[in-house]
Amino acid sequence: MNTRSILAGSYDLKQQYQKNMMLGFGISAGVHLLAIIIVLIAMSVGSQEIINAPELIIRSKADLIVPPSLSQQQEQIRVAVPERQVRPSVGVPTPVPDEEAPEEVEVATQQDLAEMAPQAPVEDLSDVNVNVDVDKVMEELLPSPDQFIPVEEMPNKIKDVTPVYPELARRASIEGDVWVKALVDREGNVRDVIIAKASGANAGFEEAAIDAGKQCVWRPAIANGQPVAVWVTYKVEFKLKNK
Repeated sequence: MNTRSILAGSYDLKQQYQKNMMLGFGISAGVHLLAIIIVLIAMSVGSQEIINAPELIIRSKADLIVPPSLSQQQEQIRVAVPERQVRPSVGVPTPVPDEEAPEEVEVATQQDLAEMAPQAPVEDLSDVNVNVDVDKVMEELLPSPDQFIPVEEMPNKIKDVTPVYPELARRASIEGDVWVKALVDREGNVRDVIIAKASGANAGFEEAAIDAGKQCVWRPAIANGQPVAVWVTYKVEFKLKNK
């Protein structure tokens, strides 16, 4: 085979290769174009399809959806923001180095000072509609039976009341002694009476001693030159005169 035959064969093979390549590209492009056309047709047909919505039947007002009224909405919580308090600078300024000096000094006005001043005391409680239970307050200030109160002068009895002799004890000819503890306030009145030591006879001596003790009047005890409330203990004797 000579060189001319080889060149002619190569040329024919190259032309055949180009034809096959062009045919392959054409077939591939046609297939892609056909696929695109099919997709577009399917989308157009699907968009024209009618969707049937479910039927809703309303038979009463309860079936209607009513928006909530403004009165049913929760009230917004308002947070009270405290006002900025002014801290006045009081006194004579003292010279200091520049690096220690404050950048800003706030001086209170006359109105700010007036608002910071304490209110005038209330002289009449009726002006502010305040009712004070004096008796209850005084009871809280009274000492307890076991509380020791140092005094300069002990209470002295001004009015003594003789207890009524129990009839049961009189008929049975029973006698006895009762130790009584009485609370004498600053005015000398007896606020309470308790039994410090019973007679043990169980004949009514204790009740009679308490009733009589509440009717007594005393000169109050003195401490630091002032009357004070204290507890005083004394003995009550029950004796039959015609025994």
